[in-house]
Amino acid sequence: MNKNILITGITGFVGSNLKDSLKENYNITGVSRNKSKDFLTYEGLSLELLSSHNVFIHLAGKAHDLKNTLEEKEYFEVNVDLTKKIFNQFLESDCEVFIFMSSVKAVADEVEIELMEEVKPNPVTTYGKSKLAAEEYILSKKLPKNKRIYILRPCMIHGPNNKGNLNLLYSFVSKGIPYPFGKYENQRSFVSVENLCFIIKELLGKNDIPSGVYNVADDESLSTKELVETIGIGVNKTVKILNTPKLLINVLAKLGDVLPIPINSERVQKLTENYVVSNEKIKNAFGIDKLPLSTREGIIKTIKSFTE
Repeated sequence: MNKNILITGITGFVGSNLKDSLKENYNITGVSRNKSKDFLTYEGLSLELLSSHNVFIHLAGKAHDLKNTLEEKEYFEVNVDLTKKIFNQFLESDCEVFIFMSSVKAVADEVEIELMEEVKPNPVTTYGKSKLAAEEYILSKKLPKNKRIYILRPCMIHGPNNKGNLNLLYSFVSKGIPYPFGKYENQRSFVSVENLCFIIKELLGKNDIPSGVYNVADDESLSTKELVETIGIGVNKTVKILNTPKLLINVLAKLGDVLPIPINSERVQKLTENYVVSNEKIKNAFGIDKLPLSTREGIIKTIKSFTE
């Protein structure tokens, strides 16, 4: 018998990919903020509806605003208040499994060593603080024995047709512009949307995975230079790497904070910082050694979609 699944944020990047990944084996009900003949609105959620579903996947949230135009209130209204309302409904219903899409940013904005689930959270941004507040609320509630909750903390998600922070690097490489960050030595984790969907499908297919918090990342981290070289493979171009002085990069980044140029401080930080995330806990829970898609395979798949 197919499981019935409720998914909020189903029209977003992760939601649409997850829907495509699950639709052959599960009955899916989508929930969206906007009225549509295809999806429910949040006002349409009821205990009766939730009780008729086995799993509730809460993807909806206010994403990290790279332009810093959002107010703190907006983050907390969506990422915390909405999550509280939905989770309270879940607890009162007969629905068995709740999956909450959090973020590694709920733990730390900078990582010096590999990020594990046991690290004490200390988010800096309002986005991270709002995600942590939602996590803490979920974990503070006593869970009935017949229910399970999974809080997933993905690192930077990418996939076909979702350029995100890879867009800047893609622009450099595809246009033949030399990559200027050659002096930066770092390692960074990514997660392909395909691996993320695989992890969610595994959680749905197994009844013995303990409730808790799980990091989500690909198996290998890449340096920025390795990432650029991998993008070059995706667009079939030789990459030119320049060892531009970091001082000059910092000056350009500060200009980008006030002028509409491709480089700004946050982008430089995101693309060149160390941010390695461990995925051992979730793999151990599944009893697997590796995820389906390697980091490089995932990046190449994403990059090739930009030119299709």
